[in-house]
Amino acid sequence: MIASNEPILAFEYFTASGEKDQCIISEAEALIFSLLDDLKDEEVHLVINGTYKDLVKDYESVYPILINEPLENWLLKNAAQFKRAIFIAAENDNNLYKFTKILEDNNVKLYTSSAEACYVTSDKYALFEELYGVVPQPRTFKFKIDSKGYWKRALTNLYKKWQAEDPLTQLKIIIKPVTGVDCENIKIIEDINDLSYDLEKIFPPGSRILVQEYIEGIDVSVSLICDGENVIPICLNKQFIEIINEKGTYIGGQSPFKSEFEKEAFDTAIKAVKSVDGLKGFVGVDLRISYDGYFPVYLLEINSRFTTPYVGIQKITNFNIASAIIKLIDGEIAIEDIEKDISLEGSVVFKKRGNNLIIDVDKE
Repeated sequence: MIASNEPILAFEYFTASGEKDQCIISEAEALIFSLLDDLKDEEVHLVINGTYKDLVKDYESVYPILINEPLENWLLKNAAQFKRAIFIAAENDNNLYKFTKILEDNNVKLYTSSAEACYVTSDKYALFEELYGVVPQPRTFKFKIDSKGYWKRALTNLYKKWQAEDPLTQLKIIIKPVTGVDCENIKIIEDINDLSYDLEKIFPPGSRILVQEYIEGIDVSVSLICDGENVIPICLNKQFIEIINEKGTYIGGQSPFKSEFEKEAFDTAIKAVKSVDGLKGFVGVDLRISYDGYFPVYLLEINSRFTTPYVGIQKITNFNIASAIIKLIDGEIAIEDIEKDISLEGSVVFKKRGNNLIIDVDKE
């Protein structure tokens, strides 16, 4: 058994890789600050790019490890030095899976989801197949963008087939990468006649894309904690999605979000998470509350990692999220102990404005 006083390795991908896009870094900094605040009782060894060496100078129990090489390379050489780890990374370029696999291969105890769970949830079509018939999901199909344009004909035929099933309602479809984050490269098609080869500017030949029917409704997410078997929801969050020229961009959210379908959202998220082996720690489930669909709530995807709502919820919850996850996975507490302590004081809105992530807390 690993002693709980062992130093814990931590990192956030963008601050560790030296990312310079301020819009990305503002969110990354908010996430790492929230995590370090929750780990104040731990000895944290934080991997961070040398250009961000002053970022954590005010944290007494944080020992920066300054790097100036790709994070993956550093982990391959140094992961075996650590017994425990908790980290923040997204699915871009399969990073979440790769980092998790390196740590697992070096026998590092993780307070995050397993590599296999990250792999399944990072591939949106693999997740769709995994949860087919388990929870409501939009109709979904996978295509490959080929250099000869056959994809356009196949997509047009699919659109016409779906439209014929309900000819009185104008069909909308949504196109997105099989792997991606924060509504990255999402395109909404309201009429198949709007489909053009310009799509190849977003998805070059060879790309694999997901095509789904667009469910009219409200974008929400559920933040949960799980131990690999048991799952508890912390909060229902509203998502702010900005649509410009039929292209969607995630810009923030509100926690908690009051809805008459909160129970259905929680039940769907719990059922989905329980159906994917290896999900642990903080998990986010993206859903759409339908205006007039057959089901009140549809599952869109699972994020097997810390997501942006964490920075908001962490400021209004009365318990320490990361600390509770560590104690839970270490077997020091049961998930029921966390469940009975969950309460939120007030509400919080977190929203990107320009290059900054603004967090407004209302303690009521």
